[in-house]
Amino acid sequence: MRQAWGFGRHGGPEVFFDRPDPVPGRGEVLIQVDVAGVNPLDHLLRSGLVDGLDGGRAFPRVLGREAAGTVLRLGEDVNGLEVGDAVFGFALTGGGTYAETTVLSASNTARIPEGLSATVAATLPVAGTTAVDVLNQLGLAAGATVLVNGVGGGVGLAVARLAIGRELRVIGTGSTAKREHAEAIGVRFIDYTAEDVAAAARRLVPDGFDGIVDLAGGTSLRTVAPLARDPRSVIAVGDMSVLDLGGRFVERRVDRENPERSARPALDGLLAPVITTVHPLSDAPAALATVERGHASGKVVIKVA
Repeated sequence: MRQAWGFGRHGGPEVFFDRPDPVPGRGEVLIQVDVAGVNPLDHLLRSGLVDGLDGGRAFPRVLGREAAGTVLRLGEDVNGLEVGDAVFGFALTGGGTYAETTVLSASNTARIPEGLSATVAATLPVAGTTAVDVLNQLGLAAGATVLVNGVGGGVGLAVARLAIGRELRVIGTGSTAKREHAEAIGVRFIDYTAEDVAAAARRLVPDGFDGIVDLAGGTSLRTVAPLARDPRSVIAVGDMSVLDLGGRFVERRVDRENPERSARPALDGLLAPVITTVHPLSDAPAALATVERGHASGKVVIKVA
C-alpha cells in the first residue's frame, strides 16, 4: 500500500490514506513520485468547480496534477518511454500526484533531460508549459512590452522569466510580498496594495502594452485589459470572461513536446523556477493552503521520495 493525500468529497477537507498502486491504463505510465508541484488548480479541483478534469475517479481522489519521478510500469500503447526512466508530466486523468505513486498521461510525460533536477522538472508541467504556451500565442517580438497581471506566483514568475529571456520588457503587478522575487529577475513591479495599477501602468507605458498576460482574473482583469493597445493581445490563463473583453483565453498544448519545450529554457536558466517552499508529503495540506490563500511567492513543491 502507498500513502496519498486527497479529498473524500468536494470541498474537502484533505484526507491522508493508503491505496494500492494505481494500474496504468491505455496511454498511461505508473511512476514513483519524487516531487509534486502545487498549483491553484489543485484546490479548484477539490472544490468541484472543474470536476471534468478529475477523470471521473471514485472518492477519495488524490490531489495534484504535476510530478517528477521514475517509471515503474507502462500501460498499453505507450511509446517513447521505458521502465526506469526519470520523467516529468501531467496526471490529467485524475490519478493525483500528492502520493508515493501515481499514473501520468504518457502523451504529456517526457524524460527529464540530463542536468535538470527532479525538483525543477516537477514545476514545469503546469507553470512552465503555460508560460511557453501563452508567450508563443502572443508572439511578441524582442523589445515589446508585456504586462503580467499577477506576476508573483509560480506561473507569473515563469511567464516573466521566459519573457525577459525573449528580450521583452516586463511590467508585473502583485502584492507587496511578491515584489522581491519579481524585481530580482528584472520585472518592473507595480504593487496593487500601494498604488493605482492602471495609473501606474499608464505612467510606465503611456502608449499601451503590446501584450497582457492575466493570471488574476475578475475585477483585476477588467482593470488591466483596457491598457492593451489591441484587445486581442490580452490573454487570460484562468478567467474565460476575457472573451467578453475582446481578449483570448490561453491555448494549451497537451502533448509530449510541450514539457520538452519547457525543459530546454529551464536547463538554460531562462525558466528556472523560484521555489520558495518545499514540504514533505506528510505536510501536503499546509503546502496547498499556502497556495490557496494566495500567499505563495514563487513555487511550492512537495518532496515525496
